[in-house]
Amino acid sequence: MDGLAGRVAVVTGGASGIGRGLVERLSAEGMRVMAVDIDGDAVADVAAAAGAVGRRLDVTDGPATGALVAEVEAELGPIDLFCMNAGIATAGGVELSDAEWQRTWDVNVMAHVHAVRAVLPGMLARGSGHLLHTASAAGLLTNIGAAAYAVTKHAVVALAEWLAVTYGDRGITVSCLCPQFVAPMLDVFDVGGEMRAWVDGLAVTTEEVADAVVEGLLDARFYILPHPDVAGYYASRAAEPERWLAGMRKLQARLSYQPPSLG
Repeated sequence: MDGLAGRVAVVTGGASGIGRGLVERLSAEGMRVMAVDIDGDAVADVAAAAGAVGRRLDVTDGPATGALVAEVEAELGPIDLFCMNAGIATAGGVELSDAEWQRTWDVNVMAHVHAVRAVLPGMLARGSGHLLHTASAAGLLTNIGAAAYAVTKHAVVALAEWLAVTYGDRGITVSCLCPQFVAPMLDVFDVGGEMRAWVDGLAVTTEEVADAVVEGLLDARFYILPHPDVAGYYASRAAEPERWLAGMRKLQARLSYQPPSLG
């Protein structure tokens, strides 16, 4: 993007974590920001403090997402940046219930589809626009102890790549944010001991993630990696998959993760 000041942005999942960090930073950069979240009261407070606008939105509701896009463009102007950031992380493997798998899919993947359906036609008509998909390093690698999270984040990466290929020559820029561990989100997986110490040592703050996002947006970069080492891991995974898988199994053993029995 050629500068951020004066442009219009939407941030989903804006009440906490990375979303809150993006709302605060993009507002500080001079963007006109609409922050949305399923927790309407919390996002209203975040938005008010940042000088943004807050609205409640269930991102799994396609028609509501379309209505939100129309509201933003009527109130703030054409959307230049749509940050698809809302997501959920569920610990567990294939033993998770169908409902848990479906909920994770709906929030982590279909919400992105709903948003793109709503915002992309206007961007294409104007010949410009930026889509930011929050995935995860889990979408490039995997996530020990969280199957549904890893699978859906891979899907987000795949969707972002497809959009970049399909619309990149029509004025649409796509970025895929793939952080590893972010401090406010560590308690979701309820890990302790050596695994928690390892995770804590790699964690970055939401402010650091927001810094990386702004830099990536201004550079029109596809992959935004707040943890630079992830690029090396991703390259190793592609170059030597058997070695990489063996290394991940060793890491799992070192962290003493015990998958549940399915018997």
